[in-house]
Amino acid sequence: MQKQERRPTPDDIPAQKLDYPASQRDMEPQPDSDLSNYKPAGKLNGKVAFITGADSGIGRAVAIAYALEGAEVAIFYNENDADAEDTKKMVKDIGNKDCLVIKGDVRNYEDCESAIAQVVERFGKLNILINNAAYQMTQKKFEDISLEQFRRTLETNIFGYFYMVKAALPHLEAGDAIINTGSVVGKMGKAMLIDYATSKGAVHTFTKSLALNLGERQIRVNSVVPGPVWTPNIPATMPVEKVDNYDTDGIIKRAAQPEELAPAYVFLGSSDSSFVTGALYDVTGGQLSA
Repeated sequence: MQKQERRPTPDDIPAQKLDYPASQRDMEPQPDSDLSNYKPAGKLNGKVAFITGADSGIGRAVAIAYALEGAEVAIFYNENDADAEDTKKMVKDIGNKDCLVIKGDVRNYEDCESAIAQVVERFGKLNILINNAAYQMTQKKFEDISLEQFRRTLETNIFGYFYMVKAALPHLEAGDAIINTGSVVGKMGKAMLIDYATSKGAVHTFTKSLALNLGERQIRVNSVVPGPVWTPNIPATMPVEKVDNYDTDGIIKRAAQPEELAPAYVFLGSSDSSFVTGALYDVTGGQLSA
């Protein structure tokens, strides 16, 4: 029997500030991403998955989980080469799969097209697209949200998702899946994350509308909706006083670890969710929304 894994409580997370983009290597404590207690069941055997924003955080944990479940995995990242190499190594060491690593910018449609083409060339097909890349930066005052920040947030978090679907769709067939990463703040709003919350609300609506559009083709589209998760974005973008003892807003009174999100992506990518489409799948630790 596997022993219960201890999850860091808010008391275990000290105040810290890292430069953006932060490396997962520099976080204290280190996020749990290795799925050491996960029990795979071959749910994704024969599938090819492409995951954006997978150099660290949720994307890294999903890449490992998918490899453990038998999928061939490709990841896309923007800046942090060392973290991307860590993910590649973990997919190999833990999931026993080679990992195709592609660097680019989801805000650039040509990069998206090129990435999808590389995945199909390498593996011969694409079955699961996971849009997970995201940008956020907190501002206490609305006036401090620059036009550049607003544009970058929307272009990364919703334009990038649209671009990837546009590039991937010619390769997807009946039974395949698209999974978008939303956020509970896209349902609730957040005073210091106005642009980010706006973009994630758009992701939720994009997910539902796309599911309706692709229903006749039997391509399922869903969104995982995380609450607070201990990822590099937190110490890199949040006020230091908010990082200290992060996070007690939900019923469970702590932030999630990335590997706690991964099983939701496995479910939505596998045939276990054959009757699920257009869903916003909350994994929020009990941070409730209307």
